[in-house]
Amino acid sequence: MAKAQTKYICRQCGYESAKWFGKCPGCEEWGTLDETISLAAPKSLAARSPLSTSFVGHSKPQRLSDVPSPSEEGRILSGIGEFDRVLGGGIVRGALTLIGGEPGIGKSTLLSQVAGNLAGRGGTVLYVSGEESATQIKLRAERLGITTNDLLLHNETDVTLITATIQAERPAFVIIDSIQTMQHPEVESAPGSVSQVRAATAQLAQVAKGEGIPIFLVGHVTKEGALAGPRVLEHMVDTVLTFEGDRHYTYRILRAVKNRFGSTDELGLFEMHEEGLIEVPNPSEMLLAERTHNTAGSAITATIEGTRPLLIEVQALVAPSYLSNPRRTVSGVDTNRVNLILAVLEKRVGLSLANQDVFVNIAGGVRVDEPAADLAIAVAAASNFQERPIDPSIVLAGEVGLGGEVRAVGHMEQRLREAARMGFQQAIICARSKANLRGSTGLNVIGVETVRQALDAALAGR
Repeated sequence: MAKAQTKYICRQCGYESAKWFGKCPGCEEWGTLDETISLAAPKSLAARSPLSTSFVGHSKPQRLSDVPSPSEEGRILSGIGEFDRVLGGGIVRGALTLIGGEPGIGKSTLLSQVAGNLAGRGGTVLYVSGEESATQIKLRAERLGITTNDLLLHNETDVTLITATIQAERPAFVIIDSIQTMQHPEVESAPGSVSQVRAATAQLAQVAKGEGIPIFLVGHVTKEGALAGPRVLEHMVDTVLTFEGDRHYTYRILRAVKNRFGSTDELGLFEMHEEGLIEVPNPSEMLLAERTHNTAGSAITATIEGTRPLLIEVQALVAPSYLSNPRRTVSGVDTNRVNLILAVLEKRVGLSLANQDVFVNIAGGVRVDEPAADLAIAVAAASNFQERPIDPSIVLAGEVGLGGEVRAVGHMEQRLREAARMGFQQAIICARSKANLRGSTGLNVIGVETVRQALDAALAGR
């Protein structure tokens, strides 16, 4: 009989230890070692254990020249353009994709719509749920208008039985909702534990790679917003997508955190309706829909998310502080970056912000990580501090350096063309970027070298 063993496994890095530590020796995080009880499999079983991740299928090495080259034609379109964009152009055969998000955000709705589209195109889709009954899934399918007969529903949590079903039914696509409810019979621990999640994912990865079947996994998130389960879960899958948004609002954002088959800079925008998620074909228009004109502290910047230019509104509020340490509250952009820009405004431009509370927000719930928004943040903060509105026809793009200089950013032609399409008339950018422009952009482009020059140009006559 197999002997029970007690191990402590780190939920962050997967480090295993025979005894408990307050601080993980692997990743040096505190309080991340969880106790798990497992059974040591006999050697005869270990040799054929389904936990093995050997799925290459070749007993000898291959020459690089003999390996067939993947092509873009091999990708499968899901019928949802925003979903395909974030995946890098479509679904790759044999890919293991993890989609995480808060409860009620719309993960199951999105994958149900994807399943309905894929099944309607002639491929059989196996939808495995460990959380909902077939009746509940049927109700959602009716609400979404899914009527295909090629969608198979399966209520099961045993990953070995799911594997047998996949091999028997030979579906074109598989959806697992959710990975935290799956369990492997050879692992003696509760579903959702570090050992169970890792074992179930390894089993499904073996099937996906060995059979060439794309598998989508739904993942829960913790109260901190991170994906539940071991950190190694993200390393075991090919793609990690996050579905973000406020349940009390209609807009949802799908972004890639990891993608072995494409860029992680792409962004997909959806709007939640009763009949499901609707793609937003013009995100710039959506993000600027509620913009107010002639308001001090509002600036528009042009960013690049993957291959798509986006116009977003940067809002800043500067108010006298009655605290010994004035507040710096930021949403949608890096806090340290905002502190750097405020220091430049105080040191290089002469604005006294040391005794002011500063609040910076990116409207629409979008997060901006590129430095092209620096100039808009600086101008918005100065505009609100001086109570001088920015000309609503101006768009700004540029990186701010510690010397108060404005530096160039890439893809400027794409940014300016998107601004012209949205009706903007002027653009304030780095002088070097202006000199490198090729052809007409349809805007009156103003090149600046310093933040002071940008403020003079944006706030002139206001």
